[in-house]
Amino acid sequence: MLHKEITDKILKAFFNVYNQLGYGFLEKVYERSMVIELNDLGLKCEAQKKIDVFYKNINVGDYYADLIVNEKVIVELKAAEGIINEHKAQLLNYLKGTNIEVGLLLNFGSKPQFKRMIFENKFKNPF
Repeated sequence: MLHKEITDKILKAFFNVYNQLGYGFLEKVYERSMVIELNDLGLKCEAQKKIDVFYKNINVGDYYADLIVNEKVIVELKAAEGIINEHKAQLLNYLKGTNIEVGLLLNFGSKPQFKRMIFENKFKNPF
């Protein structure tokens, strides 16, 4: 599995934070807690990293990834009742728009949920 050693640590951090805080906080609280936990696990973590979006080689906008871990995994955080298709589509679009191939969708809802997604660069349209 691509970047399994990184995603395993991210999931460990996710459950550590969830077990400590539970659910009901805003995403920003979970984001800050995840940064602390990921750093404690020895991972390089960037919060709210700006990612440019291109269309036909023209920059048409940007978005801010919740977390980029070791420059290999995009982590999208949610604090919702459950993971829905729009959340998955959002992460998939982030993967499409970058050279990062692995994404994790982590939901700090009434029960912890996660979704791992892969979009290999060989299938992406060139920018």
